[in-house]
Amino acid sequence: MKAVYCTAYGTPGVLKMVEIPKPILRANELLIRIHATAVNSGDVRIRKADPWAVRLFFGLSKPRKPVLGGVFSGEVVEVGSAVSKYKAGDTVFGSTGMGFGAYAEFKTLAESATITFKPESLSHTEAAIIPFGAMTALDFIRKAKIQPGQKVLVYGASGAVGSAAVQLAKFYGAEVTAVCSGANAELMLKIGADKVLNYQREDLVLNKEQYDVIYEAVNQLSFSESIRHLKKGGILILGAADFSKMIRADFARMAGKKVITGVIKESAEGMEFVKELIDQGKYQPVLDRVYTLDQIAEAHEYVDLGHKKGNVGIEVITSS
Repeated sequence: MKAVYCTAYGTPGVLKMVEIPKPILRANELLIRIHATAVNSGDVRIRKADPWAVRLFFGLSKPRKPVLGGVFSGEVVEVGSAVSKYKAGDTVFGSTGMGFGAYAEFKTLAESATITFKPESLSHTEAAIIPFGAMTALDFIRKAKIQPGQKVLVYGASGAVGSAAVQLAKFYGAEVTAVCSGANAELMLKIGADKVLNYQREDLVLNKEQYDVIYEAVNQLSFSESIRHLKKGGILILGAADFSKMIRADFARMAGKKVITGVIKESAEGMEFVKELIDQGKYQPVLDRVYTLDQIAEAHEYVDLGHKKGNVGIEVITSS
């Protein structure tokens, strides 16, 4: 099968198309033909080894698992003898977790993995871009226990995670303020934001309002600025915190502040929950651009610019 190898850490040029054996199916697994995947910040961080500590977990000189890609949508082509929920012909979408492997034509996953049936209303490309942002935002928002009527600010609202956080916070009844560039204001209002602040005009600095929950999705807002806009007893979510921010979060918690950060937990239940929201018209994919699998380096180059709106999709099987 065709796959994309990350041959070393570095620029998008390290991504190379290769031919590798199709994965061998086990009794509890599904063999999935991948129709679409996506390029998200997790893939980019591993490709770059940014931060350097990535190497301690994924390989010192290059990724031990060279086929990146953490999300997908596709069709089940075969099931193992112990599988009962799915059958050949089912269309599914979800996350491959730390196993990666979605930059390829086929992938095996356990029946219990972070997957569920694809919404009929979405194309494979639209479905594939959802799991990364949705699973990340859902886990943090559930930990924050957002209540109806609370004021929630999402910083970095136009990215994959931020656009998911806006929609999920709105679903839980919050009054949502999105912070993004002015060019993305209309998009934020379309997906449910009540207010939009333009970070390029320093709207947030001039804004005196305080919030019950601040979701910092891109690690660009300073810790002190985040705390300044937080109500007494409010919750700060650091969804993309680097090591220094995590240290500050620890000290802030010791001082009585409520700060949520760390590794997220994905689940099939979470995917099924998001699918229900999609089916009810309460969650929509935010798709910026679409590339083909052989354009994967070009797609990474675009994501590296840091200006994508929502998600970048990759067609593994090109739509007609």
